[in-house]
Amino acid sequence: MKFEDIAKMYEKYKQEYGKESYKYISKLLSEAKINHKKNWEKKPTKKGDHEQSWRAFKGKNLQKLILHMIKLEVKQLGLVGIDGDKIERAKKLSFELDKVKRNLAIDYGEFGLHLPDVDIIIYDPRSFNIICVISSKVTLRERIAQTGYWKLKLQQSEVTKHIKVYFITPDEDGTLTKIKPVKKGRAIVEVDLDGSYILTEEKIEESDKVKLFEHFIEDLQFLLKNDEKVKSLLSDKPKGEIDKFL
Repeated sequence: MKFEDIAKMYEKYKQEYGKESYKYISKLLSEAKINHKKNWEKKPTKKGDHEQSWRAFKGKNLQKLILHMIKLEVKQLGLVGIDGDKIERAKKLSFELDKVKRNLAIDYGEFGLHLPDVDIIIYDPRSFNIICVISSKVTLRERIAQTGYWKLKLQQSEVTKHIKVYFITPDEDGTLTKIKPVKKGRAIVEVDLDGSYILTEEKIEESDKVKLFEHFIEDLQFLLKNDEKVKSLLSDKPKGEIDKFL
């Protein structure tokens, strides 16, 4: 099973649910798990543990699916969304992506420059300035504290302090559902991150920092129009050729 299979499933969901298709990502992943197991049984991993194999596949392809869901609308805003792994793991980068990498790197002094662990990077392809980064996990307990750490590190440099850090998740363990009694994961989102967007059909108590996924693009659009620092980073130069990575 490949990501293309997940993407095709999502497009069918879009035909059925329209703009609310994001609410059924957990359902989609449950269906994908059945097909994944059928393929796994034909060629099982050495340890014979399908759950472990599925968790790795699920996490990796959730982030690809989220990028698939937002990529066109991000492009319509004049921005580019890319998979963070393409910068992290590439042996050789184009001039464009090398500039993006340098604009995201965190300086650890004598220990060098290192990239934060993020799944999606959204940047201006004319100035190469990064607008925001996104971490995406099925549940918050998998990486929410780490995401908060990266936000704090980005804030320590004038080069990166403007970068917004978001978390997108189906929140399958319900960490973000209620404001009170507040769970640790929600507290981290409310205090340390710029926002979290939830892929769910469940009712949640929304706030300025915790919202349903349908608000992500409108919030990004608002940021581009109203944040003076972000506006100053956007270029009005003609857009160059987009790199083959994109």
